[in-house]
Amino acid sequence: MKKAQEALLEWYEIHGRHELPWRLTDNLYHVYLSEIMLQQTQVNRVRDEYYPQFLKKFPSLKVLANAHQDKVLAAWSGLGYYSRARNLHKTAKLSLGGLPKTPKELMDLPGIGEYTASAVCSFGLGQNVPVVDTNIARVIKRHFALLSPKIKTIWTQAEVFVNAKEPRSHNLALMDLGSLVCLPKNPKCEECPLLSSCLGKSEPEIYTQTKKTVYENMELFLGVCIKDNKIALETSTHKMYKDMLVLPSVEPIEEDFIASFKHSYTKYRLVVKLYKSEEVSKGTKWLDIEEMSAAPISSLTKKAQKFFI
Repeated sequence: MKKAQEALLEWYEIHGRHELPWRLTDNLYHVYLSEIMLQQTQVNRVRDEYYPQFLKKFPSLKVLANAHQDKVLAAWSGLGYYSRARNLHKTAKLSLGGLPKTPKELMDLPGIGEYTASAVCSFGLGQNVPVVDTNIARVIKRHFALLSPKIKTIWTQAEVFVNAKEPRSHNLALMDLGSLVCLPKNPKCEECPLLSSCLGKSEPEIYTQTKKTVYENMELFLGVCIKDNKIALETSTHKMYKDMLVLPSVEPIEEDFIASFKHSYTKYRLVVKLYKSEEVSKGTKWLDIEEMSAAPISSLTKKAQKFFI
C-alpha cells in the first residue's frame, strides 16, 4: 500500500493538473464553487469561462448571499442543472460566517452531498478524508478488483487507501489518474503508476461496467412573440429550468412555424419547434432583446435565439 501511495504521488507531481485555478488557492469558497460547477460540466468550460466570470461577479460568499437569485441564475446561464445555482445561493445565505469545516456539517447545507463535502474538506482544508467521484471510483474498483461493489464499499476502500501524510495530493492524484489514464474505455494501463499493484489490470473493463442510460424523447412547441424589440418570456416551473426565463409553450400552427432544432438536457432528448406567437399569458415578462445575454435564460433559450435575433 505504501509503495502504491508513493508511486501515485510521484506520478501526480509530474503529470497532475496543478495549473487548475481552484488548486492554486486555499479559499474555501473558491474550492466549494469549483466543486459545484464541476458536477456534470467539463473542466475546460468551468476553468476558461464560468469559474472566473462567476467569481468576478460574486467574489465572496457574502456578496453571493446578498445577490438576487435572478443575478445568480443569469451568471449560471448555460451551465445547466440550475438547482446547483439555487442551492449555491441558499448555502451562501446560511453560511455568512463562513462555510463549515467538517463533512458532516457541510452535508447539512443545500445541495452538498458526501462527495462535495469530502472534496471541500480535502482540497480546501487538507483534511485526512477520502474523496470518491466517478473517476476515483473507477480507479478504486479496478485497483482493488471490486466487482459491482456498493458505493459504501468503495468509500471504505478509498479511506483505507488515503495517504495520511498527504491526503490532499493523494485524492487529487487519484482524480487525475482516473481522468487521464484509467479511462472508462481503453485505459492506458502501461502509463499507470499503480500497474504493478493493480489487481484488476488483466480485465479492467469488467470492474467498471455500467447500465446504459435510457433517454426520454420529448417534443417542445415554443412561441416567439416580439414587440418593440422586446420578447415575451415566462418564469419556468418545470424541474428542468426552474426559475429560469424561457419561451412560452404554444399550440403549434403550421403557418406560424419558424424553425426546429435538437437539444439535450440530462436524460432528455428534445426536439424544439419555434412558432410565431401573438398570445401572451398573465405572467409574461417582457425582456429587451439586447438584455438577454445578462438575463437568467436557459441554454435551450440561448440556442433558440439564433433563429429570431
